[in-house]
Amino acid sequence: MQSQPTSATSQVVKDTARQQTPAGQPAILVDKLTKRYGSVNAVDTLSFSVQSGELFALLGPNGAGKTTTVEILEGYRSADAGTVRVLGLDPIREGGQLKQRIGIMLQQDGLYPGLTAREVLNLYARFYRHPLETEPLLERVGLQGKAAKTRCRQLSGGQKRRLALALALVGRPSLVFLDEPTAGMDPQARLQTLDILRDLKREGVTILLTTHLLDEAERLADHVAIIDHGKLVALDTPTALTSSSASGVVRFSAHAGLDVAALAKLPSATGAEEVRPGSYALQTANAPALLAELTAWLRDQGVTLNELRVGHGSLEELFLQLTGTEVRL
Repeated sequence: MQSQPTSATSQVVKDTARQQTPAGQPAILVDKLTKRYGSVNAVDTLSFSVQSGELFALLGPNGAGKTTTVEILEGYRSADAGTVRVLGLDPIREGGQLKQRIGIMLQQDGLYPGLTAREVLNLYARFYRHPLETEPLLERVGLQGKAAKTRCRQLSGGQKRRLALALALVGRPSLVFLDEPTAGMDPQARLQTLDILRDLKREGVTILLTTHLLDEAERLADHVAIIDHGKLVALDTPTALTSSSASGVVRFSAHAGLDVAALAKLPSATGAEEVRPGSYALQTANAPALLAELTAWLRDQGVTLNELRVGHGSLEELFLQLTGTEVRL
C-alpha cells in the first residue's frame, strides 16, 4: 500500500461495500429512546436517524444525555425503552457482529501508558479480521517517526487524541463514533484531523460526531441534532438551522457593552440584544436600511466593527438560544 496522505483512510472503506446497512435502512436508528437513572430521565423519548455515509453531529451541553445516547448506540449501556439499531443490528444482542464494523474514539483515551504508540496500534489491529496497516495509518494521523516510538504516558494531549483516532480507524469501520476528536490539538493537528474526517465522509464512512467546538460541526456536518435534558430540541442541516430567521436579523461584533437600548431605537430596528459579550443581533423588517443606520451609528460612536452579517446566524448562537448560557458541570 502506498503511503500518500490519504492512503490509510482510503483503505478504511475498501471492504465496506460488503458491510453496508441493509437496503432502505439508516446507518443509525433511534426511536423513542429512554434511559433513566433513578428519578432522572437522562434520555427522554429521543428519536433521530443517521443515513449511511453522512456526518451527523450530536450536540448538547454537559448533562444533556449525549454520552448516554452514544454509549447505548455503541452497546455499552442498555436502553430502558425505545428502539436502537446500528448498521441494522441491535447493539446489545448483536454486539459481537457490530464491534467488527464500527470504530470508537473515546473522550477519555484509555491508552496503555507503558506501550508505545506503534505497539498500541498493533495490539488493536489484532482485534480485527482485516485491519489497516499500522505504519501508513500512523503517518496519516501525524504520529510517524519519533512519535510512533514514544510511550503513551509521554505523548502530549493532542498526540493522544491522534492515536485515539488511529485506533478508531484501524479496523476499517463502516461507522465511526468520534467524541471530541480535536480536543487538545494544536491548529495544524486539528486541520489534519478535519481533513481525515472529510476523506472518510467522501469515501462513504458514516460518522457520528460529538463536540463542543460548534464551528467544526457547522462546517462539517450534513445534519445536526441538539439535545437538552435528554430531549431533542433541534434537528436539521446546519444551513437550515442557522438561517431560520434569515431576512430579519442583522448581526455584528464589536467591543462588549454597547448601548443596546440605543441600538434598538435605530429607525429600522424592531429589537436588539447582546447575544454574548461583543456579539449583537438586531431584528428588522428592512435590512438594507438598518445596515446604513447601524454603520452610521457605529461611526458616530467611534466603534470599530469586527464582523457584520445579514440573515445568517451561527450554530453557536442557536445552541445558546435553545439551551441557555448557564455553565453546567
